[in-house]
Amino acid sequence: MTRMTGGRALVEMLQRHGVDTLFVLPGVQNDGLFVALHDYGGDIRVIHTRHEQGAAYMAMGYSKSTGKVGAYAVVPGPGFLNTTAALSTAWATNAKVLALSGQIVQNMIGRGIGMLHELPDQLAIMRGLTKWAARIEHPTQVQHNVDEAFRQLNTGRPRPVGLELPMDVLTTTADVTLTDPNTNYEAIAPEPDRIEQAAQLLGAAQKPLIFIGSGADDAGLELLAVAEMLQAPVVAASSGKGVISDKHYLSMHYPAGNRLWVDADVVLAVGTRLQRPLTQWGVDNKLKIIRVDVDPVELGRIRPPTVGIISDARLALAALRDALPKHNGARASREAELRALREEFDDEFAAITPQYEFLQVIREVLPDNGLLVDEVTQVGYASAYMYPVYHPRSLINSGYQGTLGYGFATALGVKVAHPNDPVVAVSGDGGFMYNVQELATAVLHQIPLVTVVFADGAFGNVRRMQKDDYGGRFIASNLHNPDFVKLAETFGAKGLRATSAKELRDAIRIGLDQKGPTLIEVPVGEMSNPWRYMFGARMKTRGG
Repeated sequence: MTRMTGGRALVEMLQRHGVDTLFVLPGVQNDGLFVALHDYGGDIRVIHTRHEQGAAYMAMGYSKSTGKVGAYAVVPGPGFLNTTAALSTAWATNAKVLALSGQIVQNMIGRGIGMLHELPDQLAIMRGLTKWAARIEHPTQVQHNVDEAFRQLNTGRPRPVGLELPMDVLTTTADVTLTDPNTNYEAIAPEPDRIEQAAQLLGAAQKPLIFIGSGADDAGLELLAVAEMLQAPVVAASSGKGVISDKHYLSMHYPAGNRLWVDADVVLAVGTRLQRPLTQWGVDNKLKIIRVDVDPVELGRIRPPTVGIISDARLALAALRDALPKHNGARASREAELRALREEFDDEFAAITPQYEFLQVIREVLPDNGLLVDEVTQVGYASAYMYPVYHPRSLINSGYQGTLGYGFATALGVKVAHPNDPVVAVSGDGGFMYNVQELATAVLHQIPLVTVVFADGAFGNVRRMQKDDYGGRFIASNLHNPDFVKLAETFGAKGLRATSAKELRDAIRIGLDQKGPTLIEVPVGEMSNPWRYMFGARMKTRGG
């Protein structure tokens, strides 16, 4: 038992749970935490940002690219509220984000007196955006609450969690006993009879098909073994790209998956909502669907599966790998067929200009272990299906939340997590300006991220819809931009401009050699519509 403040107890427990980086924006309610970080922070790297949303997005990028917990700390009230877009994005993308929010002194909470940064019910807001949240009410409760937060983060479906930290708890001194936490989190194993049912269906399938999402990130070896036994194409949502390398002939993007869905007889879906196929591609009585998900609610959210398996993806796929041989006959290789299908789509993708050329250049310059962070922009949309990915967690996106402006700050968190791996962020001029202030953070902390801003002077997707769908009724979609090269230079970053794919190639190479951040402006005009291969005319439905 040691006398310590609540702030010190919190810092020590974060260290015991392996937190090595904390993205922060300080303020008076969190003084007790920052004093403890200064005095007892040890190996925790503190990266302070210029806006709370930047801190939360960086924590999300850290988590999504590593599979580990990304943590941030901010003041209550407006500080916490500024992080809620990032929290909702972390929820949508199944990111392990720990939100640490300050709070006013405990005896004033909920009284409506008008204390600095007071909210009517901050904890209720936090609970609405997280998997689990709690208030620490005394330094002696720190270990219990931090342990539970990390248990929630590392069991079941990964999603953000939150801890609320009243300012008097952080500064109060008490006798506290801290012990090393139990971090042997038990994964959910599948029920053997469900595995047997799935193996029978898959073994008898004529045209099996596999869909994956980020829930399969850590199950690549087991997944590939099952896919090769079945000669089943593996269709990855953008969040699951790279679990099976796109160099492997069984790896398929969603447009090809749409084509294959039409004739599939058994679909194995692992760690994915399967939202688009189930709601847009059609399901008939001939199609048998096997769902593997750690979240039991997800299995039947849209449509009850033929076989539902509640399990960790790796354990379920390992069990399927072992159960399949007695049900699965010899299968001819589908390599020639599937490579031809990929080539057919590649030829069509080449007409989506200039996105295709830009993404080809980025893939060419980045080594296999390089990471790309997209944005809600024309190049980002296209990356979901035409950018090859070779490792899991190396294409980062905002999932179904479609969070405009998340990309730059998120990419900074990715780069902090991967100091030795090249990281490139792509953004439009609209989205980039949401977090432009974090250029100062990147320079201050020497985060060598390469960011490419495609500048068309508009919210491009909005403008396209106004043109194509509403007869040219343009309103509130034009933008006034700075000179992005000069802007970067005023912050102390490297500023470059590229007017072609070749110049972009050279600029990225220069940027990757810098010790600090690089911003590359690429002036562009109207781009080709990238949506046709996701929701448009190319989509096929069963029986249609």
